[in-house]
Amino acid sequence: MASITVERIANLAVVRLARAEARNALTVAMAQELTAALAGVSADDACRVVVLAGDGATFCAGLDLKAAIAEGPENAPEWMALQEVFSGLIRQIRKMRQPVIGAIQGAAVGAGLGIALACDVRIAAPSTQFMVGAVKLGLSAGECGISYHLPRLIGAGRAFEIMLTGRPVNGEEALAIGLVSHLAEPGSLFDRALEVARTIAANAPYAVKHTKQVMWANLDAPLQNALELENHVQVLGLLTQDFAEAARAFAEKRAPVFTGR
Repeated sequence: MASITVERIANLAVVRLARAEARNALTVAMAQELTAALAGVSADDACRVVVLAGDGATFCAGLDLKAAIAEGPENAPEWMALQEVFSGLIRQIRKMRQPVIGAIQGAAVGAGLGIALACDVRIAAPSTQFMVGAVKLGLSAGECGISYHLPRLIGAGRAFEIMLTGRPVNGEEALAIGLVSHLAEPGSLFDRALEVARTIAANAPYAVKHTKQVMWANLDAPLQNALELENHVQVLGLLTQDFAEAARAFAEKRAPVFTGR
């Protein structure tokens, strides 16, 4: 049975971790399968937005440590190769052409937290627990992009405290500190993620793609570089047929019909 599933809903793709019996804990093979599935979705021009979710009650319980040890890394180079599989997964999520919405239920722990943080938008249940507990195991909490993404989302001070203590953050706190955008009860969480995905997909393809691109590129860019990239992208947008259609629709008080041109 596949540990990752991909479902198409109109112009959306739903990618699911499908190992509910193990709380969607990630084996190396599963991380590789998820990376490949996301790469395939990213290459699909008909897909406008991706929803990343987990089967069962838990989004992702992190690395399946028992499986990792059983697979036999015996030295630093072999453990580094394992780490690079997971860091490659995080890079794949970040470089997706489409916006990625994480529908986070139950828990997002360790590598699961890293996956959630790499999404562009996160929606969680009030009872969701976000946690990186590596510091409690004698390891660095800086793994799977967490030390990069978390301070950019919630600020360095909060990120230090969460990473150094290894404590869980529930959905209510996650919303208050900006870690998630919306809360929804578990029974309606996926529907809320689809609602946000459809709202994004209703916008012009050029606008969505380049808004995401500019945001990520400019998070670390000097102001002058950020302004120049914004100017370049905006001028090209002004020349698209979709912009002309949006202007006509605004004047005619109707919804625009975007064609991706």
